[in-house]
Amino acid sequence: MTLAEYGEQRWEAAIEGLEPLTMSPYRAGWRLRVLPSIGHVHVRRMTRRVVNRALHCWITDECGLSTLKNSLAVLVRVLEQAVRDGLLDANPARVTGWQQEFQRAQAEHAAPRQLALPGPEALDRLAARLVQRSPDGYRGWGDIVRFAAWTGTRFSEVSALRAQDIDTDSWTWRVCRRTVSEPGGLVDCASRGRSRRTVPLRPAARVLVAGRLEAARHTPQARLFTGPARCRFSTAVLREATGWDDVVVDLGHPYLLRHDLRHTGLTWMADAGLPLPVLCQVAERPSPEAVRGYLPPGGVSPAATADGGEPRPGAGPRP
Repeated sequence: MTLAEYGEQRWEAAIEGLEPLTMSPYRAGWRLRVLPSIGHVHVRRMTRRVVNRALHCWITDECGLSTLKNSLAVLVRVLEQAVRDGLLDANPARVTGWQQEFQRAQAEHAAPRQLALPGPEALDRLAARLVQRSPDGYRGWGDIVRFAAWTGTRFSEVSALRAQDIDTDSWTWRVCRRTVSEPGGLVDCASRGRSRRTVPLRPAARVLVAGRLEAARHTPQARLFTGPARCRFSTAVLREATGWDDVVVDLGHPYLLRHDLRHTGLTWMADAGLPLPVLCQVAERPSPEAVRGYLPPGGVSPAATADGGEPRPGAGPRP
């Protein structure tokens, strides 16, 4: 039985005794964060690592402190009921140390460049090691990681990318959907807030999709990146299949335990001279102040370029 199914069956018992004013934020935390993150996990397979991973994702998504507390609190209640029902020996949601993780993430927002990979060589090493660690040596994992880094996007958005979303005239990607986990499995849904944004594809990203676009020229709905089963994948699936947590630590990038590769993409785009308004759009930050941390040392605003953000000679990673 999955956590979502168990929560539906035992919800009333789990929340018994809660004050009415507490119910609303608890329900919101359960519906908006717990279920999308780990609702598909079987109750008997719930571990502290699963809970910590969910917390890391919520922190990375910039959830506020009260939001984190409410989401974790309702998860604690539901899993406490699972302990009483004999499904678990102990409550894995009773974790500690996440407040320090939250404070560290807050501090990192002031210096996001420190969360970027140092260059394309480091990205290639990471991609190659992830492929090597995957049970079937699936090369697609490496391409997914490279594409996410060069575009500054989320793995969930790469999973939902279809051929029709790429404009080869301007070499841009209209990001409008993402893959999420629901009780019935992985599904595609509209981007958060149903927002859409346009992401420029730099040469390295174009190389990764060119062959896929050619193969899908008659099927605009075709996915450009898939898991080994030629279907959707999630961030959790990628991390588990490639041994992500162990690999990033082995390669000296422990901050990637908490973050994806968006900071890498945004930093490299800033170094390559992407105009600040475009960088704001890619980063989903309406205010320029929110993305100035990605600018090169000295806070020099990247100069707009005639071709919409291609690298200036000698600026930023070249591919």
